[in-house]
Amino acid sequence: MSNKRLVRNTNDEMIGGVCSGIANYLNIDPVIVRLVFVLLALGGGHGLVAYLILWVLMPTEEEPVAKANAFDEEEIVIN
Repeated sequence: MSNKRLVRNTNDEMIGGVCSGIANYLNIDPVIVRLVFVLLALGGGHGLVAYLILWVLMPTEEEPVAKANAFDEEEIVIN
């Protein structure tokens, strides 16, 4: 089972990272997804609405957080 999640990609974003996140999820070029959203936006405005909804609903990509100190990694038990 794969660990793939649909998240906004903050490393390769033009506006909000929605198209890049969808492209990473589908393993395709982000330019293709961006073109689809532009064509949908020009053809009635549905692409813009869909993009804004996805921008709000899609979580951002979680960055690894550095530990404050070495004690954060293990449980400390004092008897």
